[in-house]
Amino acid sequence: MLDILAVIAPIFMLIGLGYLAVRLALFPQDKLAALGLLVVRFALPALILHSLSSRSPAELLNTPYLAAYAAGSLAMLLLGTGWAMLARQQPLPRAALYGLGMSCSNSAFVGYPIVHQLLGPVATLALALTMVVENLLMLPLGIALSEADGSRQERFLRAFGRSLLGLRRNPIILAIVAGVTLALLDLSLPPLLAKPVAMLGTASAPVALFVIGGSLVGLPLRSMLRDVSILASGKLLLHPLLVAGALLLFGPLDPRLAMAGVLTAAMPMLSIFPILGQRHDMQGFCAATLLLATTSSFLTISAAIWLLQHYPFFH
Repeated sequence: MLDILAVIAPIFMLIGLGYLAVRLALFPQDKLAALGLLVVRFALPALILHSLSSRSPAELLNTPYLAAYAAGSLAMLLLGTGWAMLARQQPLPRAALYGLGMSCSNSAFVGYPIVHQLLGPVATLALALTMVVENLLMLPLGIALSEADGSRQERFLRAFGRSLLGLRRNPIILAIVAGVTLALLDLSLPPLLAKPVAMLGTASAPVALFVIGGSLVGLPLRSMLRDVSILASGKLLLHPLLVAGALLLFGPLDPRLAMAGVLTAAMPMLSIFPILGQRHDMQGFCAATLLLATTSSFLTISAAIWLLQHYPFFH
């Protein structure tokens, strides 16, 4: 158990540092957005570009992993949306937010630092493959469902197409495309460029964790505990189970990559979840869910690591 604590504790210590820095007014909360932009637009794309450009084409064209992670996440999206519609009587646009919160992980800000601590360089490959699924399928689909009125198919298709079209300027997607292209052409970054790209990439994890911690200050929990708890449980427990089942079904895979996929699915929901809820006046509910899921994930991620280490499902 101590080795698991050695992996998890530094991650949550950095999250705690960000929380305390903002809570004690040592760092202004309104400046966190700038740090987040640094990670999303520069540090994380640099990390992905540097890693993918040094991979073999066989590693990057990992269809079984892409199919398995997509299948597990889609199943969770449908289950979460269906539960919200049937059990909580939510209309489709609001129900889709429940499903999106249960099926999209904070793979970059929390998932990558933890998986890298545990499994090393394979974490970057898992991050890139997961972000292909999340950015090209899960987020556009979830956003399109949340903007649809449930009665007109063309409106849904327009929303889905608009989400996909918006990715053409996403730095993470551009980094994935550039890295895969370099790898397929058997090219590498020039040494003069590779060094600063690598240095910038190393900043992604600690800065991202600080931002997550600071963002938790002031989030409401209020009287939404029942639905918030169910949504957080679906994300932290059911999503990784569905992805694990899909990885076993679509395998065989490199055991370390499969473990990385399960752990990524076990992370709390993406940090922009409250922003996505603003359209339907659900930002308070989404923020409360993010708070509960992030704080609870210390225990659930530790349990997931212990299970994967003691019961090698993918060997």
